[in-house]
Amino acid sequence: MIDPRLLRDDPDFLRAAQERRGESSELIDQLVAADEARRRAIADFERVRAEQKSLGKQIARAQGEEKQALLARTKELAAEVKAAEAAKTETAQAFDALMRSIPNPTTEAPPGGEDDFVVLEEIGTRRDFDAEGFAPRDHLEIGEALGAIDVERGAKVSGSRFYYLTGVGAQLELALVQLAMQTATEWGFTPVIPPALVKPEAMDGTGFLGQAADDVYRLEKDDLYLVGTSEVPLAAYHSGEILPADSLPRRYAAFSPCFRREAGSYGKDTRGIFRVHWFDKVEMFVYTTLDEAAAEHERLLGWEKAWLQKLELPFRVIDVAAGDLGMSAVRKFDCEAWIPSQGKYRELTSTSNCTQFQSRRLDVRTRAAGEESTTHVATLNGTLCAMTRTIVALLENGQQADGSVRLPAALHPYLGEVLRPVDAGGD
Repeated sequence: MIDPRLLRDDPDFLRAAQERRGESSELIDQLVAADEARRRAIADFERVRAEQKSLGKQIARAQGEEKQALLARTKELAAEVKAAEAAKTETAQAFDALMRSIPNPTTEAPPGGEDDFVVLEEIGTRRDFDAEGFAPRDHLEIGEALGAIDVERGAKVSGSRFYYLTGVGAQLELALVQLAMQTATEWGFTPVIPPALVKPEAMDGTGFLGQAADDVYRLEKDDLYLVGTSEVPLAAYHSGEILPADSLPRRYAAFSPCFRREAGSYGKDTRGIFRVHWFDKVEMFVYTTLDEAAAEHERLLGWEKAWLQKLELPFRVIDVAAGDLGMSAVRKFDCEAWIPSQGKYRELTSTSNCTQFQSRRLDVRTRAAGEESTTHVATLNGTLCAMTRTIVALLENGQQADGSVRLPAALHPYLGEVLRPVDAGGD
């Protein structure tokens, strides 16, 4: 949720931020009008309520016809107070609903939509398969030969965009999980395994029931949601709490399954396991102060880059355009790995600075020692390892002409140097 003071002090800033995202600024006009209506309703309620209280004192002193007139007015005021209170509640709800529909205002992200990102850097060397004398296979062909991926049975059991990881595929994910959690712990993150089902207030508090609501799975009977990222339970972990300033930053790294309906992606990435309804992920999450948020964002990006370099993957870093940001983020960096069979970079990790947007909704605050006042913390998130997409990138970039896959050195302790096709003596 945005700071309400922005609405009164600088509505033009919010209008410009909406336009930067490619959204209509008319929503800000509606919000200004709703705020004025809400404040009028509050004033009207307080006026009639004050008269009602004053009348009670006058009745105690009045006699005769004066008292009868005051009693008659009391009945009228009771109805007016009830109506004013209802109006106050209605306008407050309308204002709150509009407030929750406003995305976090951004000034740093490039303006524009999905295709208007800015490439910040390219890291690593892309292989020249022509020079090596063979055409790169895609991850599904490689994975099936290794006995690592089974999408046919995944679809049979669960439907499209589901899969089984088998044999070395399952071992590869487990190795990535262990390596990612160990690496994050070495960086100072507290390891967490959070719940994958959350209450509506957790999902709404992180901004996933706004523009992303169609992508969320809901269990209606239990009024619970399946999380699309462990960002949700991690953001709600300290909801309603006041964190001592000297305990910040608090950094968590969580392993969890993630569930996404992939609404709006019909026909996109239907082959293999690049875009699926369920996958496992290790996610980083940070609570810090607003002053430190931008610097922490750069640190999260640095850790993501270090991770991809540890996996020896060629990738690029992009500054995501405002119109392609989620509701809660003011800025997002994506690391996109090179996918040889597609001849392009695809998103593997991302990190977002959500400033105080989520903490206002979830009421997570901080207080300095000796201070009475509190301020909302800043929250940030960053993917360390989305398992299926990382497996895609590792198989395609490590593939050899004989169908085997050479693994990065960081994974050798878990699986050895090379994965070999099943029909060639592999596992």
